[in-house]
Parts: sequence; structure tokens; C-alpha cells
Amino acid sequence: MTAGTTPPEQGLTRRVAALLALGLAVAVAVGLAAGHEWASPARLAAALAGDRSLESRLIMDWRLPRVLAAASLGALLGVGGCLFQGLFRNPLAEPYLLGSAGGAAAGATIALLVPLGVPQVLVLPVLAFLGAWGATVIVLMIGRVSGVMDAAGLLLAGIAVAAILGALRSFLMLALSDETVSLQVVLSWVLGGIQTPGPTGLAVLAALTAGCLALALVTARGLDLLGLGEDMARGFGLDVDRFVSLAILAGSVIVAVAVAFGGLVAFVGLAAPHIGRSLVGPRHRPLIVASALIGAIAVVLADALARAALPPAEIPLGLVTAVAGGPFFLLLLMRRMRP
Repeated sequence: MTAGTTPPEQGLTRRVAALLALGLAVAVAVGLAAGHEWASPARLAAALAGDRSLESRLIMDWRLPRVLAAASLGALLGVGGCLFQGLFRNPLAEPYLLGSAGGAAAGATIALLVPLGVPQVLVLPVLAFLGAWGATVIVLMIGRVSGVMDAAGLLLAGIAVAAILGALRSFLMLALSDETVSLQVVLSWVLGGIQTPGPTGLAVLAALTAGCLALALVTARGLDLLGLGEDMARGFGLDVDRFVSLAILAGSVIVAVAVAFGGLVAFVGLAAPHIGRSLVGPRHRPLIVASALIGAIAVVLADALARAALPPAEIPLGLVTAVAGGPFFLLLLMRRMRP
């Protein structure tokens, strides 16, 4: 290879990244156009050019922040799924497998049903984040106390913790609901959805997304070594137990941020890394970026469909991703089981 030339694999990765970025731009345009009434390309161009008509203000002040929030949520889910699949060396792993979904749902139920004297718009993401992150910490503590830190042991602990937290959430819903409190708000959150954030909320979400992406990229080399097997990874100087614990905590933070802002959105974290792996290969640095872009594209398009499919009603985002992702998961499972 002559000096100044680009290695074929690196060139391919850059082309894939450029195509995914273009795909995200197209998805954002679709998201801006989608709604009770679809905006024409001319209307979108006028809005982006600074037109102050009512339709343009609707696009820029309501649709654009929501689309950007959807992209951030999808990127977080894609990155979280990529990290957990790398840790457990299994493309069927997904971001909620260590009990974070149950913890987030329990925290959100408390925020929605218990009068805490704090505005719900503030306490809901905080308690959902603490519930998701705390559930994963509990799973890690169980693994350390029992001396079982392998993938199978942590997964079993996660299933047990998720079952306990699910029962706790059901008890809270039965105990705290009455004629003045509707359980529909809890169900709506559990099914996932994106609320249009204000400028401050969008800035916070964007900053958290960038920080989570950087945090995931720090783990890329360790994930690559872990993919060679634990013995080989130790041979390259990786402290496997310490790395797994820290990477799980990092992944739980990423997932906790996602559920705090978007509820429980299924299958995106499972599908995005798998699609990314087929495009850029198994190395985790490019895979993490690809998973983020694919996840962002998927959630932006799913949110557009949720808003536009049954106007003026809105379909919960989690239902849209489940309907689309369920068949994908079944195909993936059949491929894995095929002799």
C-alpha cells in the first residue's frame, strides 16, 4: 500500500458512515414533514429558511425539537445495545436485559402516582434514571456477593431483579390508584414515547447523548479484546472482571438516560448493533458509531409513523418499534438456531 492511500476497510467504514449520516438526514426530513398534516418539501424549505408563518413555526418550534430528541433517544439505545452485545458476546442481547427496564418502570410509577411535591416533568426522568441505573447496580452487587460475574450468572440475576421490580410496580399501581389517579399515564409511559422538549431539555439531552457516546467509545478496545475470549483478553493485559463491571455500569448509565427521556422503547437496541455489524464488521469503535446512527434513524422514522398513522391520535412509540422489531428478532433467532 503506497503512502497516503486509505486502507480498504477504513475507506469502506467511512463510506458506510457517510451513507448512514445521509440516511439520518433523510429520516429527519421525514420526521419534520410527518404529522396530522404532512408538510411539503417547499414548506420544509421555507421553515428552515426562517419563514415565520404558523405552519413554519409549528415545524421549527414543535416538530424539530421532537425529531432531534427522537434521534438522541435512538442513538442512546443503539449504543447501549452495542455495548451489552459486546460484553455478553451475543447479538441477541439487548439494553434492558439486566433489569434496567423494570427499575425504570418502578421509578416512573412512583413519580407518576406518588405526590412528591416536585413538578412531575422534573421528577419523572430523575426517578426513571435512578431506577434503571439502580437495578443494574443491584445485579452487579448480587454477582459480586455470590462470586458469579460471568454472563450467565448476571443474566439470571437480571431476570430475578426484573421480576421483583415488576411485581413492585404492579403493587404500587394497585395500591396507589383510585378514582382521582389514572393508570393510563403509567401505561402510556411504559409503552414509550417522546415529548417535545424545551430548549433547555433538548440541550441537556444532546449533551448527555454526546457524553454517553464518548463513554461507550472508551470501552471499544476492551470489548474487542473480550471478543477474543477471556483468556486471550487477560493475555493482552485486560483486567476482565474489572472491565466487565465498569462497562456494565457505563452501559446502564446510557440505557438509564434513554429510558428517562423516552420510556421503554423495544427492539431498537437489539436491531441497530446487529445491522451495524453487517455493515462495518465486529470492531467496536466503528460499530458503536454505526449503531448510534442506525438507532437514530430507526427511532426518528418510528416516531414519525407514530404521529402520522392515526391522526389526530398518536400511537405509543414502543408499540411501533415492537411491531417492526418483533419479526426482525424472530428472523435473527431462527438464523441463530439454524444448524
